Amino acid sequence: MLQSTEVSREKPPRLVTPMVQVRAPEPSASAEETKPCIVASHLSAFFGDTAAVKDVSISIPQKAVTAVIGPSGCGKSTLLRCFNRMHETVPRTRIEGSVEILGSSIYEEGTSPIAVRRHVGMVFQRPTPFPTMSIRSNVAAGLRVDSKSHAARGTTSEIVEEALQRAGLWAEVKDRLDESAMALSGGQQQRLCIARALATRPRVILLDEPTASLDPLSTQKVEELVYDLRKTVTVVIVTHNMQQAARVSDRTAFLLMGELIEFASTSELFTAPRDPRTESYITGRFG
Repeated sequence: MLQSTEVSREKPPRLVTPMVQVRAPEPSASAEETKPCIVASHLSAFFGDTAAVKDVSISIPQKAVTAVIGPSGCGKSTLLRCFNRMHETVPRTRIEGSVEILGSSIYEEGTSPIAVRRHVGMVFQRPTPFPTMSIRSNVAAGLRVDSKSHAARGTTSEIVEEALQRAGLWAEVKDRLDESAMALSGGQQQRLCIARALATRPRVILLDEPTASLDPLSTQKVEELVYDLRKTVTVVIVTHNMQQAARVSDRTAFLLMGELIEFASTSELFTAPRDPRTESYITGRFG
């Protein structure tokens, strides 16, 4: 005699229908490449007595693109600036906790902020080429800080060409390197700033809403560049644009009021978020 069995009435997990299209995940990286690049532990960042980032612990893998999303004023840019010690350049700021990059503490006593920024490049929301410099001089500007370490890589011209090639700008400017950088379009200026950051061969590139002031075509070119950079450097991009985060990133962090609410693979965060606040944000209920 067969025993009757009950059919499970447990509901399957509900998948969020996101407002964005999430790209297919890339093949798994090697074990070496998935080791953390940036590790923040109990990181808090203050402006005076006000905490803009609150007790954030996060481990960001190397040679991948990590997006940081969240509503305006949630601490995204402040968190980014803590990763290369730019936060401390503002008066009456301080941090608590620690940040390690490839195993080295960047806030350890005696560590030079300039040395940190040589390995952790940053590009801001609006293009910031040096207005009195040529295209060539803009790209080469960072090489002056430590000329000896770059001498073995070749001449300045060779390094400039390499950086512009990596930034996808060489073909557009190779015949006008001695012209003013201000003659370039907004999108070209932003890629020039990325080339300038790449010239020192950093291990990490931080991008703070790099396409916020660009037209759609320039935005597409910068996104394609970001997607390609992940092959050689670790990229952390702050963006208010969830579609952009879904297009270019491997992992996404969601911040709210200075707190890290959720950090997961981009496909998981946009389709099956664990925290209801994440779901509310990505489905457009607030923010």
